[in-house]
Amino acid sequence: MRVLVIGSGGREHALLIGLAKDSSVTDLHVAPGNAGTTALATNHDVDVASSDSVVALARKVDADLVVIGPEVPLVLGVADALREAGFATFGPGAQAAQIEGSKAFAKDVMAAAGVATAHSEVVDNPAHLDAALDRFGPTWVVKDDGLAAGKGVVVTTDRAAARDHAAECLESGHPVLLESFLDGPEVSLFSLVDGETVVPLIPAQDHKRVGDNDSGPNTGGMGAYTPLPWLPDDVTRQIVDDVVKPVAAELVRRGAPFSGLLYAGLAIGKDGPSVVEFNCRFGDPETQAVLALLKSPLGQALNATATGTLDALPPLEWADGAAVTVVLAAENYPGKPRTGDVITGSDAEGVLHAGTARNADGAVVSSGGRVLAVVGTGADLAEARAQAYERLAGIKLPGSHFRTDIGRNALEGKISI
Repeated sequence: MRVLVIGSGGREHALLIGLAKDSSVTDLHVAPGNAGTTALATNHDVDVASSDSVVALARKVDADLVVIGPEVPLVLGVADALREAGFATFGPGAQAAQIEGSKAFAKDVMAAAGVATAHSEVVDNPAHLDAALDRFGPTWVVKDDGLAAGKGVVVTTDRAAARDHAAECLESGHPVLLESFLDGPEVSLFSLVDGETVVPLIPAQDHKRVGDNDSGPNTGGMGAYTPLPWLPDDVTRQIVDDVVKPVAAELVRRGAPFSGLLYAGLAIGKDGPSVVEFNCRFGDPETQAVLALLKSPLGQALNATATGTLDALPPLEWADGAAVTVVLAAENYPGKPRTGDVITGSDAEGVLHAGTARNADGAVVSSGGRVLAVVGTGADLAEARAQAYERLAGIKLPGSHFRTDIGRNALEGKISI
């Protein structure tokens, strides 16, 4: 099976590592990829937001399966164009991808499906903003109603900061979603979805804020771990039965069946799981940790989803133990990152590339905000954390930073529901 992966980040590097382990996968291509993916696949410099360019590449490499990693090409309908051209494609069409592309659409789907989520209100006129803000608080949740790479959300007890973010979104032409604050630890649950068939992966927890102890602004994710020792199995089943399956069924009812990876981000409060957000693709950096424990052939699972045969897929098998991902970020991230610095140690085991490229001398350099994702595995969370941070210590990037507390609260028993 010849597989083409679309994307350039750590998520795509993790997908390629998983696909390379599948004996049914004979050839790997990635567009555009990064400095690390060249060890696994042929990189192609293609505009992934262009349906014509992606379809042309799929024809050129004679792909048997195309796996779309990022949300932007999905929301823009690249999966639709690939399917129309006859390619088996892992990733939802544009209609179903609105579950991430429009938070207002996601809220409407959840309401119709009877799924628990935060109370919300859409503001599309600056004249209505102050009155709407007065209906929320004392903790404000303000979301850009569009794609913002995980950084369009502000959670704050400072009304002025909430107003500033909302005003900035409105000035850029984006409506704003105000939400009531959901308390409780957060969970990321990935599920392979083919219409109404749902196959969950193991749950993970992301660390969104840039600094230790959840300080500083939100990012695209600074690290993750899996499994969650504090989350009972019956709660995972509840999420599948009460959240993922009803949403998948509602999308089918609307004539927009989901095919690909549906990501449910939830808060586990005293009344049970409530949805914080949905994404229409594998999450980054949770993917790096989750796929590190997958024993089943990844290519066969993605292909079954893409070809409508997910209901015949054997149960997924997982390795015992735990996995931890720690993100190494460039100086100033999540602001405008410093780029172009030479990285040493990035070719070590467990190091996945995200924002990397090669300079004229062939050296690996930083090219984005989240530069590398370092994965550790072990018999338990303590071993996995130790290995991840040991591997991270061997990497040098001027001005870089990372969180030192990924998975620590869970390890110390400080998370409970």
